[in-house]
Amino acid sequence: MEQKIAKLLAIASETHHAVYRKEDGNDPDWATWYSDWLVNHSELPELLNKKIVRSELTGLLVKLDQEYTSKEQSITWMEHYAKGIVSY
Repeated sequence: MEQKIAKLLAIASETHHAVYRKEDGNDPDWATWYSDWLVNHSELPELLNKKIVRSELTGLLVKLDQEYTSKEQSITWMEHYAKGIVSY
């Protein structure tokens, strides 16, 4: 399941970058955009087999980003986030 979620995150990343192409992908409110896309435009709720509250996912994404960027990682950000989302 983590691999499928990591793939969804990769698709979200590509889509986000396309939407914010004029800003070269820069979006200070990225977590809100990602959570909306994941909840409303992807298979994430079906993969997790539960309803996801967008605001809770936004907070989780911010927390996972802080964890990931606070130290050197041996996995991609998508893998780290996927693990965190599955554990949620």
